[in-house]
Amino acid sequence: MRPPCPPLPVCRYSASLRPGILCFLATAGCSLRGAPSFPIVGAYFPDWMLCGLIGIATTIGLRVLFLLTGVDTVLSFRLFTYVALGVVAALTVWTLVFGP
Repeated sequence: MRPPCPPLPVCRYSASLRPGILCFLATAGCSLRGAPSFPIVGAYFPDWMLCGLIGIATTIGLRVLFLLTGVDTVLSFRLFTYVALGVVAALTVWTLVFGP
């Protein structure tokens, strides 16, 4: 009688490699020409992100200024006001720097 075959080795990391393998297979058809760039309503990836960060920084600066001057206590819709100021700042930078 022959001795039984030893069990096949099982990789301990096979469950953690599955998402990586799936991502690799999903992107296997992509070319190496560079990252795709899709203009959606004129917004390219790095440009709109930079404008958003500038809008957030402007809003934080205006909030500090409004707190120091006492204007913040007069505002009735603070959240709406600060969001609108951030959007105006971001769109102004977009128009001046990246606009036509």
